[in-house]
Amino acid sequence: MAVLPSQGSAFNQTRQVYLATEMALADTHWTRLRGLLGSSASDFRNGCGLWITPCHGVHTLAMRFPIDVVYLDGAGTVIHLERELRPWRFAPVRMQAASVLELPRETLSKTKTVVGDKIKISLEKDGRVPPA
Repeated sequence: MAVLPSQGSAFNQTRQVYLATEMALADTHWTRLRGLLGSSASDFRNGCGLWITPCHGVHTLAMRFPIDVVYLDGAGTVIHLERELRPWRFAPVRMQAASVLELPRETLSKTKTVVGDKIKISLEKDGRVPPA
């Protein structure tokens, strides 16, 4: 992903499938504000993801492509999904969400991810992504 470097992965433990193997982290004011702005659909291809923490909701203002959005509670459980959120939209705010995972469109359909699934976020240590 061109905008933010890959720092980890997101694995759906319930379905035993990766949602993102090249996941960037947005955990500062600036990286959360910037998000995927400036990315193209080809930059944000299958296997990519952006984990925004802390976060209760997202928007796609000034974006040029739709995304899938996964809202996670503090334990990594999926509490809400937005499939193919189109550009120039606001997704709902979910106050119980601790973080949000942005994924390429159709990732949720392809992985059969649903509310209640358990997602394991793994961040790189020493340049390696730990296994899920």
